[in-house]
Amino acid sequence: MAETNYGLAGLAVMGANLALNIADHGFPIAVYNRTTAVTHEFLAGEAKGKPITGADTMQELVASIQRPRRIIILVKAGPAVDAVIAELRPLLEEGDVIIDGGNSFFQDTVRRDREFEGSGLHFIGMGVSGGEEGARIGPSLMPGGPREAYELIEPAMTQIAAQVDDGPCVTYIGPGGAGHYVKMVHNGIEYGDIQLIAETYNIMKQALGLSAPEMSEIFARWNTGKLDSFLIEIAATVLGYQDPETSQSLVDLIVDEAEQKGTGRWTSQNAIELGIPIPTIDAAVWSRGISALKQERIVASKVLHGPKRDTNGNTYDKERLLNALENALYVSKVSSYAQGMALLRVASDTYGFELKLDELARIWKGGCIIRAKLLDTIQQAFKRDASDRPLNLLLDPQFAETINASQADWRYVVGVAREIGVPAPAMSASLDYFDSYRSEQLPANLVQGLRDLFGAHTYHRTDREGVFHTQWEARGDTAAAESGQTEGTEAVGEDEAVETPTETSRA
Repeated sequence: MAETNYGLAGLAVMGANLALNIADHGFPIAVYNRTTAVTHEFLAGEAKGKPITGADTMQELVASIQRPRRIIILVKAGPAVDAVIAELRPLLEEGDVIIDGGNSFFQDTVRRDREFEGSGLHFIGMGVSGGEEGARIGPSLMPGGPREAYELIEPAMTQIAAQVDDGPCVTYIGPGGAGHYVKMVHNGIEYGDIQLIAETYNIMKQALGLSAPEMSEIFARWNTGKLDSFLIEIAATVLGYQDPETSQSLVDLIVDEAEQKGTGRWTSQNAIELGIPIPTIDAAVWSRGISALKQERIVASKVLHGPKRDTNGNTYDKERLLNALENALYVSKVSSYAQGMALLRVASDTYGFELKLDELARIWKGGCIIRAKLLDTIQQAFKRDASDRPLNLLLDPQFAETINASQADWRYVVGVAREIGVPAPAMSASLDYFDSYRSEQLPANLVQGLRDLFGAHTYHRTDREGVFHTQWEARGDTAAAESGQTEGTEAVGEDEAVETPTETSRA
């Protein structure tokens, strides 16, 4: 008779550590890897002496688990997930659960969820954040799918998740692809956070000439205050690490080409589809892209010149700039989180996920990569009654007060970056988002006027109701027809009167 309800397929770093975590919390587990030698090595190594059994085939894995079986898949996102599911499904019985714990695209999870409907089997798409360490000692878990399926895995997941003062860092996220959607946006916020830290480091280095060890001490000090977070903590670690072979700061020896696995790009693409601005995350995505153009940048650096700088003098007051950088980094992070939470709110309504933003902030407070002190304030903001809950995080009284008080430092830092020719796209985007969101009047009126001229896209007026189109210039019939076809004219319904002024105005 089998002794466990849990199985895991895929013993790469995340899978092996998650299996160890599950076993350590009193849940015996069977494991399988396509390469049998990996399974045997795992059993003879870290898994030795733990309630972990191995299987050489998928059939053996399934046979060794009691019903209802709960089998976690941790393989590369995409076709590999479908291949494992296709191999597993014929071997399972009614009530069994498959949990995809990888970084799958949420629409793939939506599709897989639909494919399981009416089959008697359950499918869960679960975001797992925290990297190798999180998987081993306590990740942040974001499971989505049928609620009855979540209830089958809840006892173990609440035990293996990271624990914070107000509970385990796991909650039922919502139906279908909700879990993987939330994980995707989490990763997008992570992209923005990392880029903001990197830009802050670069401004310190370029404007003040600080060494990596000096910056390590600064980040370590910042981590004791409002910037307290996992990413600030590890920034101090990376900057303070000395290469044992060369005795140099290792960060100075790393090639400046950042890689990406796609989750940040997915976040940007989805935000465009939903029409939600997330400029900080967008900037982080394209910054990684331009970093990959290393050889082109080397050539460009010899042809394209930035502002001339006095490299001998101390142009900037060190204490003033460092204090401003601390404040600017903090409010930029708030702006980035605000963008991510705004995207989650709209996506929840669009896809029927019924997300609870305060719960998402809570489960991100431990285990995950973006865990940070400011999540306490985010949780409080979204925990309020619906009538008092901010539509956007920037409108929360605590954050609004801090941002208003810090904006001079924010503008100063962005100005310094511009003055010395150091790129700061994410920090600039965070500030631009703030300035755009707080603006009662934006130049979109001119945008709409131009669209109406070249494409007859119509516009609304401030002084009267209705939809309007103007013949801005005297044109021949041919020219007018060509203009009307340029951008896919938005048709006006027959019940919507379009007023065309008799006079012709010129911009």
